[in-house]
Amino acid sequence: MIVPITILDVIDILLVAVILFQLYRLLKGTSAISIFIVIFFIYLFWLIVKALNMQLISSLLGQVIGVGVIALIIVFQQEVRRFLLLLGTKYIKNNRFSLTRLFFSRKEEPGGLAIAGEIARAAEGLAAKKTGALIVIGRQSRLGMYTEGGEVLKAQISAELLETIFFKNTPLHDGAVLIEDRLIFAARCPLPVTEQFTLPPHFGMRHRAAIGMSEHTDALVIVVSEETGRISVADAGEIRSNLTPNELRNILLMEKIW
Repeated sequence: MIVPITILDVIDILLVAVILFQLYRLLKGTSAISIFIVIFFIYLFWLIVKALNMQLISSLLGQVIGVGVIALIIVFQQEVRRFLLLLGTKYIKNNRFSLTRLFFSRKEEPGGLAIAGEIARAAEGLAAKKTGALIVIGRQSRLGMYTEGGEVLKAQISAELLETIFFKNTPLHDGAVLIEDRLIFAARCPLPVTEQFTLPPHFGMRHRAAIGMSEHTDALVIVVSEETGRISVADAGEIRSNLTPNELRNILLMEKIW
């Protein structure tokens, strides 16, 4: 017997494949990946027994899966948050497709080039001195909730001020600087740390905090290593390392967040 396959069936399969692939990307490297694999095989087994009309086990698994949806939301609340942030950052705000650009005409604000240059120059100076730094640049997510334990500054962005904040003998050097609304919003702010366990062993707490912050928000996070002086950028749970100041400047300019 030949089963007819329509274009809707092909689209259905492709959509499921894309969703599963995105879920795998988000969970890869975390302790939740093993749980996700087990749940996937349980669901696949349920589909098989349902197709074979095995009523009793199909009914039992159906009840477990029905209640398990709520449990999954609770267990994977951080991963669900990361998934939604990833959609907002990479698709809705992507330069090739932007809902904001579709309905509103956005004017480029002056000074973006200067701000990106100041941040890149600060990172270059900190890297040359091997001074550790952690700079969070807000996009759409508001950073106010992460100022608890820090100091609110609301100061103009300059390379000299950023370098002074992270100087080892200043009281504000420990923690992160939060940049929001074209201002240095706060300093000495503690950040959430990632739960990924497959990171390189040379990544210290700054790198883990940078990745963790990029998982919890849509912010772009800059890290300067105290051990090597290398510049890294974390975004959407992923990190790019060993960047030059010019590469960092280009990344900041391409983000269109100024």
